Amino acid sequence: MARNLTLLTDLYELTMMQGYFFEKDRNETVIFDAFYRKNPNDNGFAVCAGLEQVIDLIKNLHFEEDDIEYLRSTGIFREEFLAYLRDFRFTGDVYAIPEGTYMFPREPIVKVIAPIMQAQLVETALLNIINHQSLIATKAFRIVYAAQGDGVMEFGLRRAQGPDAGIYGARAAMIAGCVGTSNVLTGKMFGVPVMGTHAHSWIMSFPDELTAFITYARLYPNACTLLVDTYDTLRSGVPNAIKAFDRMKEEGIKLGSYGIRLDSGDLAYLSKKARKMLDAAGYYDAKICASNDLDEYLISSLKEQGAAINSWGVGTNLITSKDCPSFGGVYKLAAIKDKDTGEFLPKIKLSENAEKITNPGNKTIYRFYRNDDNKIIADLICFADEKIDCKEDYVLFDPTETWKKTRLKGGTYHVREMMIQVFKQGECIYTSPSVPELQKTFKAEMETLYEETKRLTNPHKVHVDLSKKLWDTKHRLLDEYHGE
Repeated sequence: MARNLTLLTDLYELTMMQGYFFEKDRNETVIFDAFYRKNPNDNGFAVCAGLEQVIDLIKNLHFEEDDIEYLRSTGIFREEFLAYLRDFRFTGDVYAIPEGTYMFPREPIVKVIAPIMQAQLVETALLNIINHQSLIATKAFRIVYAAQGDGVMEFGLRRAQGPDAGIYGARAAMIAGCVGTSNVLTGKMFGVPVMGTHAHSWIMSFPDELTAFITYARLYPNACTLLVDTYDTLRSGVPNAIKAFDRMKEEGIKLGSYGIRLDSGDLAYLSKKARKMLDAAGYYDAKICASNDLDEYLISSLKEQGAAINSWGVGTNLITSKDCPSFGGVYKLAAIKDKDTGEFLPKIKLSENAEKITNPGNKTIYRFYRNDDNKIIADLICFADEKIDCKEDYVLFDPTETWKKTRLKGGTYHVREMMIQVFKQGECIYTSPSVPELQKTFKAEMETLYEETKRLTNPHKVHVDLSKKLWDTKHRLLDEYHGE
């Protein structure tokens, strides 16, 4: 859904733009990289999500008359600058890692090549979109992984931090493997399955629990999951659910997908007891769904305890990524085009904190895979004009502990360039896949990761290396800034 989010920005983006307008060449072409420094939740990777909404942002980048009038009312902006904004559009290039792809710290997620004012303006909203959806997609992966093949439903809308967080958080969760969402608007907007059961209020509104169950089963025989903990799960809820299933048999109503939902109590104990009761009644294919403040750690624990649960409804802890509520994406200047030569001059940000020193220049990413099992070896950040000949030996080295090296023998590996072009001279040349298609992409991507990288605690870290050419350039710039 396209919206004009041009003013969804920090004030300093606009004040810098006005400074560029009056004090610099407003058409000076620059490169900015969006990237992050640490995987959320201490995961082994992050899941890229949000590119479709970034595309919508850039496509619709323009100032309405009421936007300009508002900026005028602040008393900060001069009339010449405000007049310029009337015809403001994005005319640059954008490269990005596709959605549904895993990614690692320090490598560019999005690269913007554009006149400096344009590249500066998109920073805040771009980060807002990518940071949020990548955070929720990564959290969703962890929960889906913990479920070990059971279906995970996203149930978080009422606990999300506002409508957009609920809508686009559910979108991100679907990309990372959830089987459905309770969010009807997300279902409509992105063509994903919507799912749900009923609330305790449904049960309480009837004279008794059994009547409520029978009524619901008649209405929804193909999606009949009955909430059994309103009064007493084992003494009342499960027995009445079984009676309702029996009544459907008697009435000749065939149940499609059916079962019970547990929303409180000791889920391991109750699910095992409920499974025995359902099986004794002949309902071997009845599903047992659990909800109630679930996350990947609780699901893993319940699995270890032998809980008889095969469907999970996860809300608050997923949609808010409660234990890791932010994704640390940043947006940094990487290069400026020389007016005389047309070449990009690399720029570097220094810091006393080594991980905050940026990688300079116009860059791309190559992902190295083994030929024998198609599993990832490492990612390589290099200059955009560098090419990899997979027939030749290639030496990867740690950019910090440079003595750590891996020599890949020619013919034993293959590479994939990770960044795709999305905008060319202001025109979008990329069609975003549907969310169901992105979910398939993500599932295929997961097959290229070793299990050690997927595990929830202390995952194996995939190396992100620099090419020799980029490493040399980075250290030359460091030496120059230190007068060496």
